[in-house]
Amino acid sequence: MRVTRELPALAAGEVDVSFVIKAYAEVVAADTTWTEHSHPWHELLWNAHGASTAVTGSQVWCVTPTLGLWMPAGQLHSASAVAGTSYRAHFFRHGTVSALPDEPVAVDITPLLRLLLDRLGEPDLPPRSRDVTEAMVLDVLRPSPRALLVHLPTSALLRPIVDAVRADPSDQRTLTGWATVLGCSERTLTRAFRTETGTSFARWVASVRAQHAVRLLARGFEVEVVADAVGYRSASAFGAAFRRTTGTTPGRFRAP
Repeated sequence: MRVTRELPALAAGEVDVSFVIKAYAEVVAADTTWTEHSHPWHELLWNAHGASTAVTGSQVWCVTPTLGLWMPAGQLHSASAVAGTSYRAHFFRHGTVSALPDEPVAVDITPLLRLLLDRLGEPDLPPRSRDVTEAMVLDVLRPSPRALLVHLPTSALLRPIVDAVRADPSDQRTLTGWATVLGCSERTLTRAFRTETGTSFARWVASVRAQHAVRLLARGFEVEVVADAVGYRSASAFGAAFRRTTGTTPGRFRAP
């Protein structure tokens, strides 16, 4: 069962609110989709458990317990989460100053940052302690050098490839094979992928596979099963490719 939630698109701007940072937490009981929307405040998305996805334009971001996503005020985005995901959203009053840019960016959810965010959820936190904790959160927020991010090509030429690989990340067709299917040259496809995604076809496929793998790992699937589902011959080959793409191991994302 999948649940769809409709949310409004609100422009960025000053709103009369009492908070500097406000937390929201929920465990979704079913696979859930949020329609395209935006908030008047900045938002930090991350998960205490499980995996979720946020889409901004042609960018697909994967959000996990260790890798969050900064969503600036007014930024249109849609989202989805698998059943059992315990997601977190921290809203930052518009005008709050941090080291993060005015565009979506990955954020490492470090042990320190998670501890500070959890502390803000304490119901009896004294006002002075809240002020100090909020200041520390803003001080440690930094863009991450890594991101589970896929840029989606939008041209009619590449759309069949995009749809096929995202539907089945284990698809083994190369650009040579796709060129035959689409009736064009491999060079044309190579140039198109580089132009539209900023990377090669092989690296783009690896990123799609990594995102899909994270969602399966978050559901508790064994690494060997995930490796096969995303097109690798062995768990070791999958692990090596996953580390090249994400900078970490599959085990970091696997649900206990």
